[in-house]
Amino acid sequence: MWLRMPIELAGGYTSGSQRTRVVSEAWGEENLYCPNCPSSALRRAAPNTEAIDFTCPDCENPFQLKSGARPFAARIIDAAYDAMRRAIHQARTPNLLLLHYDAMRWEVQNLLLVPRFVFSMSCIEKRKPLSPAAERHGYVGCFILLGNIPRDARIRVVADGVVSSPHAVREQYARLRPLEKLGHEARGWTLDVLNVVRSLGREDFSLADVYARSPELARLHPRNLHVHDKIRQQLQRLRNLGFAEFQGRGIYRVM
Repeated sequence: MWLRMPIELAGGYTSGSQRTRVVSEAWGEENLYCPNCPSSALRRAAPNTEAIDFTCPDCENPFQLKSGARPFAARIIDAAYDAMRRAIHQARTPNLLLLHYDAMRWEVQNLLLVPRFVFSMSCIEKRKPLSPAAERHGYVGCFILLGNIPRDARIRVVADGVVSSPHAVREQYARLRPLEKLGHEARGWTLDVLNVVRSLGREDFSLADVYARSPELARLHPRNLHVHDKIRQQLQRLRNLGFAEFQGRGIYRVM
């Protein structure tokens, strides 16, 4: 994977966003690969394909690329809220690639991969409708809440200019793939409890530690009236998925 981006392709554009799009998509076509299968390249999607920039020519996995000269914040602007909600409910979200580049050297600094099967309603937030004076008045967009996605589900393809091996990326992607079999609501619970466990910052933790975060989980899942039962269920699922190990007497260990 080459980190230098083809800035020479931006010569005919004056808009910063257009320059970024043209250069980053051309870089992606030459350097991206599929984390889901052995394909060493991705195919650029047809122009104006909604929410999809690349697809794998072999397994047909879809990808969306977002690029910027600044590191991505905890809240990332995305498309229409209703469209994103439907995509999550229908398991149609693409894999998300977040590319941060050095604007002076036009070199990739960070590339984060968020697998398509880790999105849940907990990680999107509805934005305020556009004002009546706006051209698209009434439009309701959304944010992707990156902090609500556990770090296990944020795969670093490039970190501070250091490229991860395709083997390591595919291994981490495969570890998360069992989540694909879960419905969006069950997946949301599993990932939210994993996020709580990771945020404790300890290798060993207790069931009581996770119970103490019940109010936070209740806010994310207001329709569920049995949060403690759900926590126990999700800790068992995390154990089965290999993210946690039960030590006995209500003690768990992060794997």
